[in-house]
Amino acid sequence: MNLNLYHFLHIAGLLILVGGTFYAFAAPAETRGRVLALTGVASLLMLASGFGLLAKMYAGHFYLWVIVKLFCWLGLSALTGLAYRRRERAGLLMMIAAVFALTAVAMVYFKPGM
Repeated sequence: MNLNLYHFLHIAGLLILVGGTFYAFAAPAETRGRVLALTGVASLLMLASGFGLLAKMYAGHFYLWVIVKLFCWLGLSALTGLAYRRRERAGLLMMIAAVFALTAVAMVYFKPGM
């Protein structure tokens, strides 16, 4: 597959996952199923395209920044479900989601441990 397509799918998945996660903090409870399904598909899209990028650009090597991005991906993926269950902690969870997203983006640009 083309490298640009992997990039596009990865960024599209990121935007949908982060947008869906923040939407879940304010959404009514009856949207839970649709939002969790959408963010779940976006999460899998990010994972698959991320590993595709890793294979194409870095020959599948796992660097420190890749492990940090995987941790951030897992955290963001889990926060959508938590947003519906822990409404009283929405402020804290939104800050955690923002830290996960910004850390993942920073790992792309700074690549520590490479």
